[in-house]
Amino acid sequence: MQPEAGTVVALSAICTHQGCTVVADGDELSCPCHGSVFDLTGKNVSGPAPEPLPPVEVHVADGAVLPGKA
Repeated sequence: MQPEAGTVVALSAICTHQGCTVVADGDELSCPCHGSVFDLTGKNVSGPAPEPLPPVEVHVADGAVLPGKA
């Protein structure tokens, strides 16, 4: 996601409840297994997930988002 122009943020797509893969649902990320909902910063909005989605380290090189530090 790009919260501001030139800033890229990546989150794990694994729900912190029981490890299902979350899916984009408008302005939220939803877990189809047990109904946890996260905002686009990874914060848990509702549902049984005990923790937010953790960030994933990424960097931008030549216009591409790549894993890890630059």
